Amino acid sequence: MGPSTRIIRAALLVVAAAILAAAAVQLRDKRQTAELTVANIHEQLDALDPATRAAVIARLSSDEVKKVRDHRK
Repeated sequence: MGPSTRIIRAALLVVAAAILAAAAVQLRDKRQTAELTVANIHEQLDALDPATRAAVIARLSSDEVKKVRDHRK
């Protein structure tokens, strides 16, 4: 194996490592965003009175069931 082949392999490994690092950062950012969104939704639901909260959750559940059923068709 010549020196040019080793240099090319090393460069490819560096590029692959950089791509993996960038993907890991993006994944971490998306996870943090999702966690903040969930916390925000919980706070908003907790601020509702019990009857309104139950109605909102029932409506959301009904909408999601419809989406699943429509997706299966």
